[in-house]
Amino acid sequence: MKLKPATKNYKTELLTPDRLSYAALSLCSGDLVGFPTETVYGLGGLATNEHAVRKIFSTKGRPQDNPLIVHISREKMLEQVAQNIPDLFFCLQKRFWPGPLTCILPRHPNLPSVVSAGLSSVAVRMPAHPIALELIDAVGAPLVAPSANLSGRPSATTAQHVLEDFDGAIPYIIDGGGCALGIESTVVSLMGPIPVLLRPGSISKNSLEEAIGCEVGLPKKGEKALSPGMLHKHYAPKARVVLCFSQYEKNAHVLTKASRLILSEEPSFGERELNARTLYNELRSADQIGCEEVVIVCSERTHPALMDRIQRASGVIHK
Repeated sequence: MKLKPATKNYKTELLTPDRLSYAALSLCSGDLVGFPTETVYGLGGLATNEHAVRKIFSTKGRPQDNPLIVHISREKMLEQVAQNIPDLFFCLQKRFWPGPLTCILPRHPNLPSVVSAGLSSVAVRMPAHPIALELIDAVGAPLVAPSANLSGRPSATTAQHVLEDFDGAIPYIIDGGGCALGIESTVVSLMGPIPVLLRPGSISKNSLEEAIGCEVGLPKKGEKALSPGMLHKHYAPKARVVLCFSQYEKNAHVLTKASRLILSEEPSFGERELNARTLYNELRSADQIGCEEVVIVCSERTHPALMDRIQRASGVIHK
């Protein structure tokens, strides 16, 4: 997918956390701001400001049928974005919030429908990163915050990644260092008779089932996406991403002529380690050094969330 560059209206400034108030004021005025969470950096906008929400879609080049996640810092804020909350949610909240879990709940009618791509549901999470929580508190209202990258590109896990994609397009980026997890939140829908795991993350399906005491289902093929990050081709660098499922397969592939970066869970000489925290950084690095392809060696031990992101980056989904 060819991305349209974001409009350059600003002289983007990297802020240290002690200057967070500048970012909060900018958000309150309807601007967008990059900020860290424990998963990836978010591109934040005021969730109650429809103009700001629409600006997120246009700035990222994001399809408007791809719902956004609302971020809150206090339980009281949930009342502004969701209604008729099922009892199972409170089991998950007690166990996993604040943290890398997004819950799909019935949307409050006062929340602009563009946040949820016109759906009657809304995706909500309470991040665990202290800067994210402080920023939302300073604004005093929920923020929508998809990953701070151009749509389809690898997510941003450092402030520099955000700057690469949005220099001149947003006024501020809060630099909180590298993200601890480096992979997007787990998303579970509570809109039906049983919870459904829509997007794998660092919180596993088994952990969700232990917390609520019942089965968590998987999405049915062809259902309309309630969750972000479910595009077939997503998180992709400019370099071609090639999956190999054995060292033999990798060795056969690297005989072909190409400049490449090799990622493996058990790296040998000249290869880099494959893990969730550094995946997006490695994909971006491959483009920076001009690699034609990224070869990723996976196995049956590869974490489901990591495998999901790798497959979407390659455009090849193995069921």
